[in-house]
Amino acid sequence: MQEMQSVDLNRDERIIFNRAALALRYENEEEAPINASSLDNARRREDVGNDLWHTFNRTQENIIQGGLSGFRTDANGRRKQTRTRGIKGIDQTVSLNRGLWILAEEMRKLKAA
Repeated sequence: MQEMQSVDLNRDERIIFNRAALALRYENEEEAPINASSLDNARRREDVGNDLWHTFNRTQENIIQGGLSGFRTDANGRRKQTRTRGIKGIDQTVSLNRGLWILAEEMRKLKAA
C-alpha cells in the first residue's frame, strides 16, 4: 500500500488504468455504458488523490458498486441513459479484484523503472 501511495499518476496514466479496468469488466470498450474518466471520480473524501493507491481504490469501488450514470444504445440505435450495475457474484468480484491488483502492481513496477 505504501509503495502504491508513493507512485503519482498523471491524468493520462489514470485514464489508461481505468480503460484497462473497463476491459476487465466489459467485453469491449464500446459495450461499456461509461467512459474511463467516470471511474476516476471519488465517492468518498478518503479516495481523493492522484497516486496509484487512490486510483486503484476509486476504480475498484466504482466498478464493483456500480451506480454510475452513462449511456447505452438500444436495439433501435437510440441512446438511452442508464446506470451501471454493481457486481453481485463472488466469482466475478474475485476475478475483477485479482485483475485490478495485477494491473496496479504492474503499473507500480512500470513507474518505478
